[in-house]
Amino acid sequence: MANRRIDMRKIRAVLRLHYEAHQSRRSIARSLGMSRDAVTDYLTRAAAAKLTWPLPASMDDAELERQLFPLVITSGAKRKAEPNWAEIHQELKRKGATLQVLHEEYLAAHPGGIGYSLFCERHREFATTLKRYMRQTYVAGERVFVDYAGPTMVVVDRVSGAIRYAQIFVGVLGASNYIYAEAHWTQSLPDWIAAHVRMFEHFGAVPSVVVCDNLKSAVTKASRTEPVVNATYQAMADHYGSVILPARARKPKDKAKVEGSVLIVERWILFRLRKRVFTSLGELNEAIRELLVDVNARPFRKLSGCRQSALDAIDRPAMRTLPASPYEYAEFHKVRVGMDYRVEVDSCPYSVPFQLAGREVELRVTAATVEILHGGKRVASHARGTGSVPVIDEQHLEAAHRHFGMWQAEQALEWAGATGTHVRHFLETLLAGIKVREQGYRAHIGLKKLARDFGSDRLDAACRRAIEIGAHSVANVRSILRNNLDRQPADLQEPREASFDHPNIRGAHYYH
Repeated sequence: MANRRIDMRKIRAVLRLHYEAHQSRRSIARSLGMSRDAVTDYLTRAAAAKLTWPLPASMDDAELERQLFPLVITSGAKRKAEPNWAEIHQELKRKGATLQVLHEEYLAAHPGGIGYSLFCERHREFATTLKRYMRQTYVAGERVFVDYAGPTMVVVDRVSGAIRYAQIFVGVLGASNYIYAEAHWTQSLPDWIAAHVRMFEHFGAVPSVVVCDNLKSAVTKASRTEPVVNATYQAMADHYGSVILPARARKPKDKAKVEGSVLIVERWILFRLRKRVFTSLGELNEAIRELLVDVNARPFRKLSGCRQSALDAIDRPAMRTLPASPYEYAEFHKVRVGMDYRVEVDSCPYSVPFQLAGREVELRVTAATVEILHGGKRVASHARGTGSVPVIDEQHLEAAHRHFGMWQAEQALEWAGATGTHVRHFLETLLAGIKVREQGYRAHIGLKKLARDFGSDRLDAACRRAIEIGAHSVANVRSILRNNLDRQPADLQEPREASFDHPNIRGAHYYH
């Protein structure tokens, strides 16, 4: 109406300059900044309406317009069929939809209908009557916008009476405006990822793009051009085949869709639950789900259907199918491998191939496994250990360290038993007297070397001799083998007393 009033003022100025100031049409056009043809048109219409200057004081702009631009009614003319603009607007959200194709479909149903230019103009006029957050056109199944509501909900512990505050996660699909909401304890990474997984399962499908805010659980480095997405969040998106698109910092227009939906959740769900007392997170989420059904079933004011029907007809058919299994939560950490080629997760050491000692690697940690990645490839995988007991894969150890690092007394005794009964007996006696692990390892290695050099049978015989004479070191066994004492009869080795008399020998009777 503002533009029309300005036009009427110009028409009044044209009439005044022509009838009162007697200006030429050229000078009038130059003075008012309009074309000479427009001046001629206005004067012709005024003459046809028999208007002179000054105009009657009672004539307002509406009356002046009615006399200058009377409606032309053609007898027998039929008004062309008007398209259903609400339906046209919804159809534009489908992938591949264009106004030209929709205009052709309209003409097929209504031959002789309005032309393409007028069709586009009328649709633009209809779009301006919609709410601001619906002016953008979102492709079906393409985007979901996620954010947290500002208010929190109080949850009171039934036993202790302690008060906790639950965060409200909100997601909204771009084309259908379908809203999802849930409560969880924190905005930390595990809760953030779990909320997305449950949201996708609730949709029954996955959108192509997830538009999020710049909270730390989503973005590790905010940037207008190259934001750095959290590795866990990116891994979740890769699992579902989606793209993470962080909004520009301090630019709420980038996620106006979810900002409006957050207001809906605050007004139609949280406000309605404000007087209820919840004693568990599950109880709160059950109440939220009940009210979500009501919110998504509310009819649109200017469009046909509701959020639920739009989801079923527009968004869900265009979205990706869910993968066979849900995303398994995993955290990623960059660490440097120690010189003992181990890394620690929750104070528990895990082995890494010895070639990566001192190198930087990436850990993928789940509830059940610890994976070590280097150069984008998995180089090791371990089951999650408990406590501080090292989790070691012997294939990761250097050859010189492998036997010592993985040495166990039980395995050493198994080898000794397979070599000979006397060898096992000798090693058991030796291990019983050691104080540190290295002593047992060295004794085991020493006996294995003697078995290779002299054979298992001679080693077993030498151990028998060592036991008989009370020797308890590998050096004693080695001496027996080198001097071939293991091959001599046992009676030759028994001590014998001298049988001859001598002044310097007192004899056994001296001591009795």
